[in-house]
Amino acid sequence: KAAPRPGRPEPLCVCAHSCSRTMLRFLWNSISLQMLFVFLFVFLLVSDYMKKRKPKDFPPGPFSFPFLGNVQFLMIINDPIGMLTEKHGHVFSLQIGSQSFVIVNGLPLVKETLVSQGENFMDRPDLPINTDVFGNLGLVFSNGHLWKRQRRFTLTTLRNFGLGKRSLEERIQEECRFLTDAFRDEQGNPFNPHLKINNAVSNIICSVTFGNRFEYHDEDFQNLLRLMEETVTLQGKIMSQLYNAFPSIMKYLPGSHQTVFKNWKLMKNFVCNVINKHKEDLNPEESRDFIDSYLQEMAKPSGSDFCEENLVACALDLLFAGTETTSTTIRWALLYMAVYPEIQARVQAEIDAVIGQSRQPALEDKNNMPYTNAVIHEVQRKSNIIPLNVPRQTMKDTVLAGFRVPKGTVMIANISSVMFDKKEWETPHSFNPGHFLKDGQFWKREAFMPFSIGKRACLGELLARAELFLFFTALLQKFTFQAPPDTILDLEFTLGITLAPRPYKICAVPR
Repeated sequence: KAAPRPGRPEPLCVCAHSCSRTMLRFLWNSISLQMLFVFLFVFLLVSDYMKKRKPKDFPPGPFSFPFLGNVQFLMIINDPIGMLTEKHGHVFSLQIGSQSFVIVNGLPLVKETLVSQGENFMDRPDLPINTDVFGNLGLVFSNGHLWKRQRRFTLTTLRNFGLGKRSLEERIQEECRFLTDAFRDEQGNPFNPHLKINNAVSNIICSVTFGNRFEYHDEDFQNLLRLMEETVTLQGKIMSQLYNAFPSIMKYLPGSHQTVFKNWKLMKNFVCNVINKHKEDLNPEESRDFIDSYLQEMAKPSGSDFCEENLVACALDLLFAGTETTSTTIRWALLYMAVYPEIQARVQAEIDAVIGQSRQPALEDKNNMPYTNAVIHEVQRKSNIIPLNVPRQTMKDTVLAGFRVPKGTVMIANISSVMFDKKEWETPHSFNPGHFLKDGQFWKREAFMPFSIGKRACLGELLARAELFLFFTALLQKFTFQAPPDTILDLEFTLGITLAPRPYKICAVPR
């Protein structure tokens, strides 16, 4: 290095840089490992607090642990929402990991959230266990323009293939015959009706989506139904819920979420194989089912929102929504009939008086069967299979019941708070068909909302109502359902995506 010229001092920046390095080295050597960890922890704590800061008029909620939030409530099975409502009121908040939730309770607030201010709560949130499988595709968890186009196309296609028409009613009646034959084969002996009911109900949506029904002994389809059943149960387990809260950590750990991903992959393969078969003999001039119609839409110049990946997601959404909810409701219905034989006998008396034994039930019979209709509605109310509805997400900063809810907050409309509200129902916790009867006639209640309400209500509601009436009346027309000898049936549930009855065996005694 050249010596500095006489009379010219060393540059100031060089001296300052050297001094800073010396000071940093001194500080580093002086800080103990424990102090470093304390500093890091405090930094993360402050960072977590700043990230989760809420407006001062945000809905109240329980104490939230740093980093974890309120994960302790995921461990409570016995109505944690009801417990929190009593303490914090009809609008309260929870923090699960980094995601904020607001839960609303009671008919007025649920209506305001889903209808009056429905446009502000229209989106679905990004739940990792769903988005990691489908992204934001399909009918249930897509948003915005994509969701509107998929929903509009699906509704139009379902109508084209008989939704609300006699042709689809005839398909349901045909499946009722297959199901009653399968029950009759049990010869009154105890059996678990789960898979038979699943197969029958699923065949209705399969006939529209895939163009054909599946026999009850079809091994591939039975395997698909088992995968669906297992997935519905596992997605409600604690490890799957923790994956939604902490995906970057949970993806490396074993648990129910890993089985969920494996099952979804197998189910997607099943649908992909069906789509490939449709491609082989696709007629552009004729549409046999939903898949044909979707492939034809993909080929149009305006079909940019329609792709094969989205077709797979839509087909699986239809399959799940068209199978699980209706099938679970029918399983609850048969269980309630066996537990309450006096109600079953009254339903059968009405069936005998209006329909008799010589013909199948038809949808036009419903208006002449107020008690049977009331029983079906009470099964839906009491079984309450989707108690917290499908979550929504706030699309913009919104004021709800005087509280400020920021954009991006997950909104939960607690359907249970409406279906079991003592202000709305005379005996909310009892199985009472009288809730839907007034002066001997069927009485439609505003507080009955098993299909949700608003623009994102279940698009298959019309189909589900038809299936519930026809399957239920067809089964009770031909059989009396009883508990097996020396068996006491209970009404306990299994918690998953839906509240389903615990596996049970029942006797279908021919009438």
